[in-house]
Formats: sequence, structure tokens, C-alpha cells
Amino acid sequence: MGGGDTWIRKDGRSWLQKVACDVVKMGRIPNHVAFIMDGNRRFAKRLHIDRAQGHLMGFDKLTETLEWCSDLGITEVTVYAFSIENFKRSKEEVDCLMELARQKFGVLLSEREKLHQHGVCVRIIGNLHMLPLDIQEIANEIMEMTSENNRAFLNVCMAYTAREEIAHSVKELATLAVNGDIRLDEIDEKALSSHLYTRMSSDPDLLIRTSGEIRLSDFLLWQASHSILSFVEVLWPDFSLWHLLACILYYQHQISYRTADEI
Repeated sequence: MGGGDTWIRKDGRSWLQKVACDVVKMGRIPNHVAFIMDGNRRFAKRLHIDRAQGHLMGFDKLTETLEWCSDLGITEVTVYAFSIENFKRSKEEVDCLMELARQKFGVLLSEREKLHQHGVCVRIIGNLHMLPLDIQEIANEIMEMTSENNRAFLNVCMAYTAREEIAHSVKELATLAVNGDIRLDEIDEKALSSHLYTRMSSDPDLLIRTSGEIRLSDFLLWQASHSILSFVEVLWPDFSLWHLLACILYYQHQISYRTADEI
């Protein structure tokens, strides 16, 4: 599995990993998996490297994880890349993360043919107006470039929190109501969902958070109301295929209980 500046890697699994994947695929595979990629800073501190290197290694882990998800038949992945709360970090770290976004979004643009070949639709989700103008422009170009692809979906949450997303949806509905474009009795859960940043996506079947933290940190609070939650005691750059398979096995176990309850 090659590294470097790419979002789409080649299969580099060992024969044992391939067998394990085949076994897991005998059960139900979640269509949509969301990730809270937590632990880059602690990983950097543990290795005595700077935070920028920790975030870069976190990106490398993301591209590796996307390849595993593709091989397993997971068709939609949502990742928490940058929270609105992250703007409160030091200017040096925020600038570093914005520069990393510039570089990696630029790589996405350069991989146009690969994205079309694999049918990947990329959505950058969040209050994009909070991002630097050049990053907004790159994000919009990526989304327009891949908008017709429909075999796989990658949602990158930037300048995102769930409460801000819900507030944004409410404001849009309130504006429609004031303008007479919607009646008050038409404002319900379905209407609110239709104005979320994620309105083009399905709700996640499985939400995975690394680093051992057991909280959602304002991520997909509306969409994850019925998701299976899996909290993994490993820092994000250390996340492995074995961890992902364990999460999916846990998902399959939980789903079997839900199915039994419905019978």
C-alpha cells in the first residue's frame, strides 16, 4: 500500500488480512461509516515530534482507511476533519491545519481521473465561509468536479459542528417561513433534515471514534441518533485494519440484537 501524496491507494493487505476481510464480509457491512479521527496531537507528543507531523500522519492514516473501507464494500465515509472549536487552538496550529487542507485538497484536484475511475463523489461539509477564501474555492471546485460520481461518497467535515449545522437549518426554515414559502405546520423533522449540510447523505450506520474518548464532540448529533457507536482505545495514526474489522464485527453483533428484537 503506497504512501505519499494520494487519496486513492493500491491494495497492500497481507494474505491474512484479505482472508479476515472476506470472513467479515460474510456478515452485514455498514453502508456508511463515520470517523472521529482523534489522537493526532497525543500521537505526536508520544513520539516527540511536532504537531504538524502528527496531523500529516493522521492524513496518511485516513487515506489508508479509505482504501480498507472501499475493499470492504463501505460506500460512504464521513470524517471529522476540522471542528469549528478547533479555531480556538493556537494560530500556529490552525495555520498548519489550513495549509495541510490546501495541500491535500490540491492533491484531490490532481487525482481527477482516479476519482472518476472509482466513481468517488467528494463533499466538503460545514460552514465553509469560516475557511480561508482559497480553501473555499478549492473545496467548491472539488465538489463540482466529482458531483456526477455516484459509486462511493466521501464527506469531509470542515469548519463543522452539529449544533451549528442544526442552527443553520433552523435559520433557513425560519427565513422560508417569514417569506411565506413554507407553512409553520410543514416544519418537522423531515424539513429540518432537508436543510442540513448532510442532506445529500444517508445517516451513518456505524460511528467510530479513536483515542479512547467516549463522546461525540458535537459531531453528527442529529444523524447519529440511531447509529452504532464504537469507541476505540487507540490514537488515530495507530488505527489499523484489525481495529476497523473489530468495529464492524461489533456493528454486526449489535445489528443482530436489533433484528432479533424486531422479530
